[in-house]
Amino acid sequence: MTGWVTAAMKYLTLIRHAKSSWKDAYLLDIDRPLNKRGKRDAPVMGKRLADRADGPDLMVSSPATRALATAEIFAEEIEYPLDEIVVDERIYGADAVELLEIIRGFDDALDRVMCFGHNPGLADLVEYLAPYTIGNLPTCGIVELEYDTETWESIGRIEPTQVTFDYPKKPSTSSIYLERLG
Repeated sequence: MTGWVTAAMKYLTLIRHAKSSWKDAYLLDIDRPLNKRGKRDAPVMGKRLADRADGPDLMVSSPATRALATAEIFAEEIEYPLDEIVVDERIYGADAVELLEIIRGFDDALDRVMCFGHNPGLADLVEYLAPYTIGNLPTCGIVELEYDTETWESIGRIEPTQVTFDYPKKPSTSSIYLERLG
């Protein structure tokens, strides 16, 4: 008797930090906190994500205060342990190539990874990975990419099987499943 073969999948969720404060001109960029809108949007977006996706095997964040605060709020919404969020210094200020290198280095035993970071690196990475044009990745924007693969090393070498794009100002509570452009 032949058993069913299940396809291996990798799920990559890229999340731009929620809206940050520019109130204190003396703060270093890395130390800027979330502003009122960011604190309002992050739980809403975390809940939306929790309602449609399984929880991650790993959450990894930039060390920037605004990115880590966003990751922590999402973790609370999806019931991910706060002390298991991995802070990766390389994400802060990373461009698309550097972010892709980080992603390709994930342990293949992990199937679902959420990465919290910044533009322009995240927006450029989405433009590279997805065969779609989304333009700007807004604050607290979420791009979910599904891949039919067993390895993180193949990300960027194969196209995702599905891409979902969601952001706070989107008019409805359902996500946008991107259609191929062109």
